[in-house]
Amino acid sequence: MMEDRSQTRDSNARDRPWGKQTPLRDEERFLEGPRHATHDFFQVGRIALECLRGFIKLRSVGPCVTVFGSARFNEDSQYYQLARNMGNRLANLGLTVMTGGGPGIMEAANRGAREMGGKSIGCNIVLPHEQKPNLYLDEWIAFRYFFVRKLMLIKYSYAFVVMPGGFGTLDEVFETANLIQTQKIKDFPVILMGTEFWQPLRNFIVDSLLKNGTISPKDDSILLFTDSVDEAIECISHCMVRKFGFKWRSRKH
Repeated sequence: MMEDRSQTRDSNARDRPWGKQTPLRDEERFLEGPRHATHDFFQVGRIALECLRGFIKLRSVGPCVTVFGSARFNEDSQYYQLARNMGNRLANLGLTVMTGGGPGIMEAANRGAREMGGKSIGCNIVLPHEQKPNLYLDEWIAFRYFFVRKLMLIKYSYAFVVMPGGFGTLDEVFETANLIQTQKIKDFPVILMGTEFWQPLRNFIVDSLLKNGTISPKDDSILLFTDSVDEAIECISHCMVRKFGFKWRSRKH
């Protein structure tokens, strides 16, 4: 019996195309192994159109700061309030606040920007369980592909503020750090807010990555860990003036 079941499993495996499996059939087709060249051509076209749609939609958003963070914090959370305060301060500098457009930290940062009369942008993502845009967006755009969405969140921003979050937030912060490390983008500020939350990550970077030589000492300075909104704002404004020649205009209240 054991031999028969094994043969059945092998037969079924041969009948299926190799590749990733997901709950969505469209995504499964995208992640399957080799397909006909015509299929791949149209898939590339679909990705290119999504990129082009993002470029057109976001071309006039102005200089942005992207705020990353979890969708799972509610209004009572200290981190929600911290992100809201950060949105206030960024908007007061005249910067556009860009987020993933969803709830939680993203909503808080967009809300803070709107409260100060600043511009608030969301780059949402289509998920199996739909993530709805929050109510504090001046403009938003939904993407099918995570990698296109991350491209937009990075392309238009001069600094990155990282609030506490989960796998998605870690993906975003390390992709940004890797782009800076490899000089694919300039060394824009990457600021992780909430030192207690991020301390285990900080320890891992120092005690494992740096200690074992998988990053260099200068790479350790890519990420700034702080609890201070004032320090974060000073870092962002100093960088934008020193490196990019920005001249600030005071906002009228």
